[in-house]
Amino acid sequence: MSVPALKHDVFQAVADPTRRSVLKLLARNDMPIVAIAECFPLSRTAINKHLHILSDAVLVCRKRIGRETRYKLQPEPLTELKDRLSFFEAYWDDKLPPLKDLVEE
Repeated sequence: MSVPALKHDVFQAVADPTRRSVLKLLARNDMPIVAIAECFPLSRTAINKHLHILSDAVLVCRKRIGRETRYKLQPEPLTELKDRLSFFEAYWDDKLPPLKDLVEE
């Protein structure tokens, strides 16, 4: 059996600043949507849409506890993202010093 395709790419999911902020919140604690929404000047519906995108990218999982749905960070895709981006570190390490020299001239 093949693994189903993700609805949202991890890069797309973390591209939005609100979603990055949500991930930072969830890195500290699992939280219900009500508590997450209180941290933003957005409606609960808007936060719910962001959480669905993060969930589709497997960056968060949700667990129903009684009448409450709690969201939890799934950090594994972020590690993969870091590994992908590390490829470019050598490029920037080579290019930034000449750029610095050029700007300082």
